[in-house]
Order: sequence, then structure tokens, then C-alpha cells
Amino acid sequence: MSTQEKARALMMRHYQLIKNRQQSMLERTGKEVGLSGEVSNYWNPIQGKIDPIARITYDRSSAAMS
Repeated sequence: MSTQEKARALMMRHYQLIKNRQQSMLERTGKEVGLSGEVSNYWNPIQGKIDPIARITYDRSSAAMS
């Protein structure tokens, strides 16, 4: 793989991780509130870009486990 292909694969993986975290949190919250499971299917990127607030909220934490 070229450097450009590796960078693209890394960005796509990061995008998927954020999406999965957001959907998991929505599903858990929906279950607690009593909503149907379809709430976890919500995903609203604009032109393939993740909302900056969602990126901050669902991105990896800088905290480390000890």
C-alpha cells in the first residue's frame, strides 16, 4: 500500500470507530428511556464529514487506563 492509501485506510477506520461509538451510545440511551432500537440507526453526516461536536464527544479519549 502506498502512503496515501494507508492514510485513507486510517481515516476511514477512525470514521467508523466514531460512528460505532455514537450509535452504541444512542442505542443504550434509547433503551434506558424506552425508545425502539431504531434510534441507534441515526447517523447524519453532511457530505461524509462527521459533525465537529460529535467528533469531540465520541472520539478517543486522551485519558489512559492504568
